[in-house]
Amino acid sequence: MKSIDQRRVIEKMDEYMSRRDYKGAERHLLYWLEEAKSIGDKRGELLVRGELIGHFRKTGDKERGLLQCDEALRLIDELAFDGTISSGTTYVNIATCCDAFGEEERALSMFEKARTVYEQTDRVPPELMGGLYNNLALTLVSLKRIPEAMIYFEKALSKMELVPAGALERAITLLNMADAWEADLGPEAAEKKIEALLDEAYDLLKENPGQEDGYYAFVLEKCAPVFEYYGCFLAAEALKEKAETIYQRNKKRNSYGRENGQ
Repeated sequence: MKSIDQRRVIEKMDEYMSRRDYKGAERHLLYWLEEAKSIGDKRGELLVRGELIGHFRKTGDKERGLLQCDEALRLIDELAFDGTISSGTTYVNIATCCDAFGEEERALSMFEKARTVYEQTDRVPPELMGGLYNNLALTLVSLKRIPEAMIYFEKALSKMELVPAGALERAITLLNMADAWEADLGPEAAEKKIEALLDEAYDLLKENPGQEDGYYAFVLEKCAPVFEYYGCFLAAEALKEKAETIYQRNKKRNSYGRENGQ
């Protein structure tokens, strides 16, 4: 049985994202999708479709994003993967995509399927559990179920504290909690809670030794508008400048590599 090189697919995808090249990333994924289909590699196809779900979510392409969700569910059935960690990860990807495009009830259903899978095995890495809990909490906020959301935000923080490089995810969760408190209490009543959460998140974001990569830049870029929204303009500008520095450095590095045949 032939199969695509999954590691190569992911590494090249990371390279595209390190320089914010969304068009290149899409071409890359669509190429490997056709390659996996042509040789009948359904496991490889599932991996690529999972990446496409995230890609179309980031680029705001609802129709193609939801189509990939349906195709991924089909593959889970064909591969009899339901109940595996791979299926749980796919359910999280699908749920996050559905939530981004306003399908909160479907998202909640997918998150619950993922939670069932993850919580029934002790082999799930804490970063996967943390990501599940954080995103499940976001959907609960969208559904105005704030007290439940706060429980899962706290679970996410606890899990990410077990991850050596979990500072970025913890920062994201803290900012999500700030938004949830505002939605629950209103901006004035939640002001002190929000201020404390922003301070803690900024401390986690501004120093991230050993991870000055495209994902770090993406997180900084994603978090900066939250600080702007709450009036922390200097903090927001600092995060955006750091993200841009990383993107530009990666572009130069990749350009140098191509010029030198690397």
